[in-house]
Amino acid sequence: MATAAVATFGFLHPPMRKPAISPLYILPLPTQPHSKTHPRPLPLPRRRRGGPIAAFPNATSPSTNASASPTYDVREAEAAVAELLREGGASPADAAAIAARAPAYAAMLADGVRELDELGLWDSWSSGAGARLSLSGAIEMEMGRLGFRRKMYLMGRSRRDHGVVPLLESLGVRLSSAKLIAPYVAAAGLTVLIDRVKFLKEMLFSSSDYAILIGRNAKRMMTHLSIPADDALQSTLSFFEKMEARYGGVSMLGHGDVSFPYLIESFPMLLLCSEDNHLKLLVDFLEHIGIPKPKIASVLLLYPPIIFSDVENDIKPRIREWEKVGIEQGYIGRMLLKYPWILSTSVIENYSQMLLFFNRKKISSTVLGIAVKSWPHILGCSSKRMNSILELFHDLGISKKMVVPVITSSPQLLLRKPDQFMQNVLFFREMGVDKKTTGKILCRSPEIFASNVDNTLKKKIDFLINFGVSKDHLPRIIRKYPELLLLDINHTLLPRMNYLLEVGLSKKDLCSMIFRFSPLLGYSIELVMKPKLEFLLRTMKKPLKAVVEYPRYFSYSLEGKIKPRFWVLQSRNIDCTLTEMFAKNDELFAEEYLGLGGLLEKPLQSSIGDGKPLSQCLVLRRIAKHWVLRILLHSRFKKKLQRCGFQLGTGRRTPHTFV
Repeated sequence: MATAAVATFGFLHPPMRKPAISPLYILPLPTQPHSKTHPRPLPLPRRRRGGPIAAFPNATSPSTNASASPTYDVREAEAAVAELLREGGASPADAAAIAARAPAYAAMLADGVRELDELGLWDSWSSGAGARLSLSGAIEMEMGRLGFRRKMYLMGRSRRDHGVVPLLESLGVRLSSAKLIAPYVAAAGLTVLIDRVKFLKEMLFSSSDYAILIGRNAKRMMTHLSIPADDALQSTLSFFEKMEARYGGVSMLGHGDVSFPYLIESFPMLLLCSEDNHLKLLVDFLEHIGIPKPKIASVLLLYPPIIFSDVENDIKPRIREWEKVGIEQGYIGRMLLKYPWILSTSVIENYSQMLLFFNRKKISSTVLGIAVKSWPHILGCSSKRMNSILELFHDLGISKKMVVPVITSSPQLLLRKPDQFMQNVLFFREMGVDKKTTGKILCRSPEIFASNVDNTLKKKIDFLINFGVSKDHLPRIIRKYPELLLLDINHTLLPRMNYLLEVGLSKKDLCSMIFRFSPLLGYSIELVMKPKLEFLLRTMKKPLKAVVEYPRYFSYSLEGKIKPRFWVLQSRNIDCTLTEMFAKNDELFAEEYLGLGGLLEKPLQSSIGDGKPLSQCLVLRRIAKHWVLRILLHSRFKKKLQRCGFQLGTGRRTPHTFV
């Protein structure tokens, strides 16, 4: 018990000397060592709930005389505890609710009463512990003749915990821990503590919308921490490890009924934080720096030492430290929401080491700033781990210049362990992709190397093979469009495949299209596939087989390229395949269809069919816009461009009426 007391109440130790940046005020020190130094944390004992009050085996009928009827009624036990709570200032409703949720406390009192009954030691108790009761100077009557409920009440009063122990047990705190915590918080008064508990629960667990995200972030923060932890961070890790020792682990952090008892056991001085003078001011400040009120609980649960911190003396100076190294104030709130540990002295000091490391690697500190803003979890990563990943980048042929966009777009790669990163490299090697191409894929889609091989990448490959895509075609498909591995199967790939099948394509056709044009499945149904297919079938009167032969058709802009070229060719009564229509660039298309072959010597019509504007002029204006430096030097185009209403040298079209 003494060991547990020291472990739970580290604040009894002498204070440590403050570092250069004043540490967050944490009274209880960690109860468990950090898992980075102790990979196997000690298991915590399972919480024990008190069962029914024990009864004598020879019980007969209830009576107010305990010696005549030794059966202990659970209801009477709860009533005695409720009476103690009401005497401490609790309302009748609160007293009844707390007493009903404190069976272990009632059992403890009942055990004491039963032991004194069995041994006949009430007289000794009256002159000892009972003498402290001072009931009008004397006990009302001989203790042995009192009823069970009265004895329970007097036994509870003799403990002088003022109802705090049953209050803590009603929150889910173990009775042994509650008895240790009570002496340090009882001075606040029972009514104050009851109101404070309600306020804390409302502040931390009023919304369950973010409970899953809180749990995921806690797991991620624990997993990727590879720097020494200061006292505040160590106590947080110990709290998380307590949660990990129970069913559900830290994923239950956002669920108050589960995590609140552990929070009180790890940080009992929470119960001494004034609502008006401290907690409300803290909430207002966090809102002021840009954290939405519903998400404030996430910050506080992921780093409880913030709750004890003084806004002016602790939190603001740390924020200024980040501003000094170039993190704008507008980003502080976002970073704090993603990674509350940025207020830890360990993390602040590690950023200085990261700056030195990037300087040695001749990578701009601006790159690190961008990476930290988007993925602040890397602040808990040691330079040694980051160096091992950068060495693997270099092995794939990624130069220092090429590594910059990789880090800025996917800074989470710096948190990968070398063996995890190599699993992704081996995945491409097994597919037949060489090292140089793997490096190119890393530069183009670094997010792929942050994905899990078994749960993400291999599932996509197996899905494509099962659909009918040839295994021999996969290396080419992935080389051409590696982003395919990032598309969700159920929400992206399947709906788009099903749409193409529904319009009349066969599985064989679709597999052929994917092989010919890998990005096909990356296009939205509503924004790309559907409008372009409708124009192809209804307006262009092309067969569906046309897109099988030329699936790249979906890559062209409907308004910027498909329609203008179609109107020009239709106006000239030219029928051609999709390949002939779109494979040429604007300059070659103009040479073949807009004049050099004599096509524009024929009379021009003012409109075509259903009233579409003269598209030759649209094409010419588009050519002039995108190829102006080339075409304006070509004297044969000048008059034609001017005739279409394009002012050379100004980039503006003049009003012009076509006849």
